[in-house]
Amino acid sequence: MAANADTPRPIAAVLAWPWIWPLARLALVSAYLIGGVQKLMDFPGAVAEQAHFGLQPAALWAVAAIAVELIGSVLVVINRFVWFGAGALGVLTSVAMLTANDFWHMDGHDRFMALNAFFEHLGLIAGLVLVSLMSWRARRA
Repeated sequence: MAANADTPRPIAAVLAWPWIWPLARLALVSAYLIGGVQKLMDFPGAVAEQAHFGLQPAALWAVAAIAVELIGSVLVVINRFVWFGAGALGVLTSVAMLTANDFWHMDGHDRFMALNAFFEHLGLIAGLVLVSLMSWRARRA
């Protein structure tokens, strides 16, 4: 196997491993899968979470969150309609980061924690864009 000039052979070997792409997609959406299953198993808790962040009607938001987390994740994992699944997860993540991580309303340690979480969510959205882009390019090739 020939490595790119800027990629060491051992790294190229790992990147060429056939299971790396499916495992990376699964890892990317793992928090959504776990969150969706947890919300499904404790629906009253899911409704309470939505209400806590001011999303009303809370039950409708809980159902939407569960559906997006589970269906969007499955689409990314099976590598079908990735643009749709990742896009839905990105929108859900945007809503979450704007409601739960409103650091601009906070001070001190709470602001620090919310600011970090906000940008972690932004990075996750970027990862969802990248997985969509990679899937789209692979299908075009």
